[in-house]
Amino acid sequence: MSKSKLDSILIPAEQGASKRLWVMLHGLGDSVEGYRWMPDTFRLPWMNYLLVNAPDEYYGGFSWFEFDDNGTPDIMRPGVERSRAMLFQLLDAQRAAGHPTEETVLGGFSQGCLMSLDVAARYPHRLAGVVGISGYVCEPERLVRELSPVAKQQRLLVTHGTYDPLLPLAETRAQIELLQRVGLNIQWQEFRKEHTIAGQAEIDLIRQFVTAGY
Repeated sequence: MSKSKLDSILIPAEQGASKRLWVMLHGLGDSVEGYRWMPDTFRLPWMNYLLVNAPDEYYGGFSWFEFDDNGTPDIMRPGVERSRAMLFQLLDAQRAAGHPTEETVLGGFSQGCLMSLDVAARYPHRLAGVVGISGYVCEPERLVRELSPVAKQQRLLVTHGTYDPLLPLAETRAQIELLQRVGLNIQWQEFRKEHTIAGQAEIDLIRQFVTAGY
């Protein structure tokens, strides 16, 4: 039975009156439990964190879409489109609950990165920022044709590892360069890392990027 909405947990900001929100999307096989470290690590007392589970069960965790080893678009597309619609619904619900979209950061790792970039390019409201870590883009040429009216106003940071064994650097870099050429405001940063977060250097860059959005 298909879910009608995404499951999530909210970790409130230390500064209780803050409406600023960071929506975080995990990677393949992970869950919200994999990101409870964020408040202590990023040390942003004014940030609320909404950790979101992908809709499909996957070996003890969750997945945002189906895939094969070749990244075949016809296999990925139905799940990506379904998850995009659910994330639109989630962002709409957060705005209705008092978290303005322009004060909301959307971020994700791996599959979550793909979904963050996919949503940011098509969502009709400007976000405070978008952080994509160690991911890639689903059908970048199609994405370019479907940009929202505010897509070129979005601030995006995309990081990737030079030694990523799962998602080769050159392929993702080429996709990002295509999106940059059509006018998307993407800051691209490579780290000497595998398919992970690179430690303090990457954390510091992400913190600075997020803070600059306010």
